[in-house]
Amino acid sequence: MRITLVGSRHFGVTTFNTLRQHGVDIVLVVVHDGEDRLAAAARAAGIEVVVQADPKRVVASEIAPNTDLIVTAHSHARVTREALAAAKLGGIGYHPSLLPRHRGIAAVEWTIKEGDPITGGTVYHLADRMDAGAIAAQEWVFVRKGETARELWERALAPLGQKLLADVIFHARTHHNLPATPQEEEFATQAPSLSDGKD
Repeated sequence: MRITLVGSRHFGVTTFNTLRQHGVDIVLVVVHDGEDRLAAAARAAGIEVVVQADPKRVVASEIAPNTDLIVTAHSHARVTREALAAAKLGGIGYHPSLLPRHRGIAAVEWTIKEGDPITGGTVYHLADRMDAGAIAAQEWVFVRKGETARELWERALAPLGQKLLADVIFHARTHHNLPATPQEEEFATQAPSLSDGKD
């Protein structure tokens, strides 16, 4: 199972480490910033790093040859249709909400803002529309009263993401396919950035 990992920051590094500890073959790491901590972790492990030519897009030439699956972990870049076609099983990403609720860059913040008592995490198929691909795995968690977005992410949603990504990758490795349940569009809500339009 050859994985191209696209990501950044702490969640990218923990995903990288978790998958490698479980014997997953990460053949290439793609980052938007060559100084990112994920890039440093990959180089330290002797794994090739590619820096995106465009920080908002991942293109086919940035995917390793013979990739089975593209995995995104804290990446806000759109993986193009051609890039997904370069991987046998396409690509998956983790979103910290119960998709289709709170699609967008600030899902955890909107969970707190809306006062949701329950949230969760979703591993979904990367697709043309952001956060709109079929669901591969999903689990829910309670939101504690008074919890901040950061506290919720660190306590529950980041660890859940590691677990769900690993579960889906192990399924793919065993069965050579990905679970896929279409999202229910009638329940979709948006979670745009809360910082005055700046990412």
